[in-house]
Amino acid sequence: METDYAIIGGGIVGLSVAWGLLRRGRRVTVLDGDDGSFRASRGNFGLVWVQSKGMTQPRYASWSQHSAAIWADFASEVADNTGRPIPLEQKGGYDFHFSEETLDATLAKYEKLKAQLGGNYPYDVLGHNALRKEEPHIGPKVIGAILHHQDGHANPLKLLSALAADVRRMDGHVLVGKTVTEVEKPDGFRITCADGTIVNAGKVVLSAGLGAAQLGPKMGFKAQVRPQRGQVLITEKLPKLINRPSLIARQVDEGGIQIGATNEEVGLDDRVTQSGLSGLAAQAIAAYPALARAQLLRSWGALRVLSPDGLPIYQQSADMPGAYLVTCHSGITLAAAHARLLPDWLEDTDVAPDLEVFSETRFAVS
Repeated sequence: METDYAIIGGGIVGLSVAWGLLRRGRRVTVLDGDDGSFRASRGNFGLVWVQSKGMTQPRYASWSQHSAAIWADFASEVADNTGRPIPLEQKGGYDFHFSEETLDATLAKYEKLKAQLGGNYPYDVLGHNALRKEEPHIGPKVIGAILHHQDGHANPLKLLSALAADVRRMDGHVLVGKTVTEVEKPDGFRITCADGTIVNAGKVVLSAGLGAAQLGPKMGFKAQVRPQRGQVLITEKLPKLINRPSLIARQVDEGGIQIGATNEEVGLDDRVTQSGLSGLAAQAIAAYPALARAQLLRSWGALRVLSPDGLPIYQQSADMPGAYLVTCHSGITLAAAHARLLPDWLEDTDVAPDLEVFSETRFAVS
């Protein structure tokens, strides 16, 4: 098979990049793994989130802001093309606090970042009484919250499904059950899969999440990514209980309350644990006491894809020019940027975004 771009990895990140390249008239083939692969796209929390990102690197904050700002237009285009709506709400999001000390410490960091961003970091601080007007079901233990106005949430599974459908509509090839074993560069790129499938491509984008750790070094990347487990709970469908999302809970478009998520360094273990789920439930009830009466329907664990500093990695290989590593743990938030802006970086156009701060050189040892 001949193609302009081979995208290794068919999750939200890979499909977003593929969508953007197809939209520009490029031929694209996506090589996706099997059902046993770790799939962050199917287990994530679904936030389109700016708040708290970029505390040590303002460029990450502005990159997230840009993506959040164009998210609605991106989702509408995909939905119009496919007839598959992608539910999205961007009415702001909360960072809840249970003590004045943590609230004050967070505000100090936010003020510093706001200054670094030239004042473009819109948030309000709500005391308990003001918060209760916005969220009548909030519990007495919540002393206040930071309401960041650029935050929101979406349905990640409907985004994934619609993106895959639109990639195929634009004549992109999505090959499933393909485990890439070798990437060679005689003239162009020759990608070999475990089942014998061979794809010849002009360029290659490695967006295989945790799979990049094995394949990346063969392509000249450090690919320093690690797993972090997040456990999640979801309740039965309920009447409107939560008006805006938080990192503790959000009410999804179908009506259930999604509760999460843990942050556990346990390697490639994506199982749920009683202690993890109990901790999530206790925190959610502290924020919204009415949840104590809700029935739980499902729980799951999924693995985040994290770099050493938590920021995305965008890198062209020095050993294999034309091969690119694209990886992040904010695939939902950055989907619009990956679809609308990243193709300019891959094509090296005059309007390519400056992503130098996200290169692997930041991990070099002096």
